[in-house]
Amino acid sequence: MLDAQLFNLQRKVERYREVKHNTLNYREQWKASFRDMIVQNLESLCQAIGLEAKVEVRSEMENLEAVVLTLGDVKSGLYQVLGSDLQRDLIKHNGSLIYQQLFNGKVIVLVNYPFIENYGQPRPPKTIAIYRPEELQPPFFIRHVEEMLQEVTTWEDYDDDEPTKRIGFKLNFGQKGEPGIAMETEGQ
Repeated sequence: MLDAQLFNLQRKVERYREVKHNTLNYREQWKASFRDMIVQNLESLCQAIGLEAKVEVRSEMENLEAVVLTLGDVKSGLYQVLGSDLQRDLIKHNGSLIYQQLFNGKVIVLVNYPFIENYGQPRPPKTIAIYRPEELQPPFFIRHVEEMLQEVTTWEDYDDDEPTKRIGFKLNFGQKGEPGIAMETEGQ
């Protein structure tokens, strides 16, 4: 009985060591080539489809770097009147696709929704997936950019005639499994 318990505990120690080793390995892969592979795939894809976007590497935190495909910032068309001749434009962030290193060296892929500064709260990012470096293959980038464009287009084309596209609402499933809308209210 004790031998079986020790054997199981030893297997857990080996698994723990393997996971720690994988973290170091994933971080080394990121630095050696993985980050550059992501940048190259995104830049090539944007050029091939004519998408006006910029690919940036954000490296403020070691081993928590990110590659960001950003659709940029623009004047939103909304502005605050400050006086008879003055106005302050509200800036709109057009959205982005992010490949972010996690603490364990894996990479999370996120969509940041567009938002207008000082106009409501930005919507939380949408998680697409988490990958080990060997799992993220070039065809995935097409799917990720497609999903980002779908989400950003839905945000831009907000219309109250289409309940599944509501911003600021939560979709809940009703008693028969059909979508129902529940409004978020203060205090809930």
